Amino acid sequence: MKYYYEYEMKYQESDAHKKVRLYHLEEYLLEVAGKAADDLGYGIAAMHPRGLGWILTRLSLEMYDLPKHNDVVRFETWIEGNAHMLSTRDFRIYMGDRLIGQCKSIWAVLDLQKREIVNVFDEPIFEGCVDGEIIDMPRVRMTTIPEPTGCAPHKIVYSDIDYNSHCNSCRYLQAMLNTYLPDYYGKHLRLDINYSKEAMLGETLMTYYLVTEDGVQYQQKNEAGDTSCSAKITLNG
Repeated sequence: MKYYYEYEMKYQESDAHKKVRLYHLEEYLLEVAGKAADDLGYGIAAMHPRGLGWILTRLSLEMYDLPKHNDVVRFETWIEGNAHMLSTRDFRIYMGDRLIGQCKSIWAVLDLQKREIVNVFDEPIFEGCVDGEIIDMPRVRMTTIPEPTGCAPHKIVYSDIDYNSHCNSCRYLQAMLNTYLPDYYGKHLRLDINYSKEAMLGETLMTYYLVTEDGVQYQQKNEAGDTSCSAKITLNG
């Protein structure tokens, strides 16, 4: 079963190149995922009263073009599969009839009190929700950055915290791009981002980055040295 949602891109989401910022595009993907889950009966309205919340664990996004202010973007989404405590949700992104991107995202359900992943996919509410179509986006493995090109700190503040009382998924990417912005305009870009350990209010993450021949790799570590988030932007064309 596929769902479709349309949004007009806002002025405040566009940068000096008149293109929607990459982390705002991720916000739309999360909004679409939430709306589809609500329509299927297992979104925030159903989960939070049970002390549960959806969290994003991994996202791979390919963009052939970036929308700009006033563009109307249509998001197509569906569940590829639910297995091993993880749900795979795919997307296609259109402007008119033109495909401008695709995405594969991996989600889990978090017990908000215990801060542990729980398995809910054997519940009756999830029956019949899997479409099954697979987008072929091989996983990109993240490696530790041995000698970073540079780094910068980011303290988790009020505006970073989301409905699940931890740092919002998009704020990690925002901090990365504020640390180093690759020139991805007019190019075919792929973003791969892995979320390893939740960051909480008041924590400081250090964002390390390594500029490579085909893009940039990021790694964010907390004060204990644990990796909270890692990402890679690969550029072609």
